[in-house]
Amino acid sequence: MANKRIDEATGTETVGHEWDGIEELNTPLPRWWLWTFYLTVIFSIGYMVVYPAIPLLGKGTEGLWGWTSRGQLAAETAKAESQRADLKAKLAATPIEKLGDDPQLMQAAVAGGKAAFRVNCVQCHGAGAAGVQGLYPNLNDDDWLWGGNLQEIEYTIANGIRQPDHAATRTSVMPSFGRDGILTAAQVQDVVSHVRSLSGQEKASASATRGAAIFAANCVACHGPDGKGLREFGAPNLADAIWLYGGSRDKIAASVANAHAGVMPAWGGKLDAVTIKMLAAYVHSLGGGEEFTVAAAPQATANAQP
Repeated sequence: MANKRIDEATGTETVGHEWDGIEELNTPLPRWWLWTFYLTVIFSIGYMVVYPAIPLLGKGTEGLWGWTSRGQLAAETAKAESQRADLKAKLAATPIEKLGDDPQLMQAAVAGGKAAFRVNCVQCHGAGAAGVQGLYPNLNDDDWLWGGNLQEIEYTIANGIRQPDHAATRTSVMPSFGRDGILTAAQVQDVVSHVRSLSGQEKASASATRGAAIFAANCVACHGPDGKGLREFGAPNLADAIWLYGGSRDKIAASVANAHAGVMPAWGGKLDAVTIKMLAAYVHSLGGGEEFTVAAAPQATANAQP
C-alpha cells in the first residue's frame, strides 16, 4: 500500500494503515509458530485420511485404517472377557455354598456382583442397596422373607418374586383382611395394636389383648404364634421392628386391610448363572447375609405375607 514505510525505531515495515496517528507494524510471525501451524495442517489431513472424519449423507468416511470406537470397545471387551474366563470357569464349577471356602474366589465374586448390581439392580434398590420404604426392600439389614444364605439369595435372584408363567418363582399371598371383609375396621386396629406390641412399639393394652386373639385365629399359620414369621411361606418377621411398608399404626393398618404384593424380575432368564452367583455373593456381603445351614427349600405357597 502507498502508505507503507519503514519504522525508524524498529526497522520493521508498517502495514500502511493509520488510525488517529497510530500505525501497525507488519511484524512477521515467529518461524517456530509457522512451522507448528504447518505441521498441524499436515497432521489433520493425515488424520482425515486414516480415521473416520468426514460426515457424508449416508455415513461418514471410514478411513484407510478402518478404526472405529465401537470396534475398539469390542476388542477391549473381548480381551477383558478372555482374562476373566478362568475366574468365571472356577465360579461356575464351585457350588455357591462353597464359595466361602475360598476367600480369594469369594472376594472376586463380590467384586463382580457389585458391578452387576450397579447395572441391573440400583434402579430399584438404590446405589447403596438401602431400597425405598414402601416399594423396595433394604438389602443391608438382616430381615429376609425367604432366607438370607447364599443359596437362598441366589434362588430368589434367579427366579424372582411373583413372576407370571414362572413355576419356580417365589410366591406368597396375604389376604386383604379389611378390603375383603374378613375383619372389621375395629378388629384391624386391634390387630395393629398387637403387632406393634410384638416389636415393642406399643405397650400392652386392651386393644392389643383383643388383637392377640384375632391374630391367633387368622395370622399364626403364616407368621407363627410369636409373630416371627415362617420362611417357608415368605411371611415376614413382625417382631423385629423392620418394616418394608412402614411401621406406624396407619401403615400397618393399611397393610392388614389391603395386602401388598411386591414383585421382582426373574433374572435367570436375563443374566447368566455366574453373574447371578456373583450378585448373590455381593448381596450376601452387604451385612445381612446368613450362614449356609441346609439346602434351601424354595416355596410357591399361597396364604402368606407378601
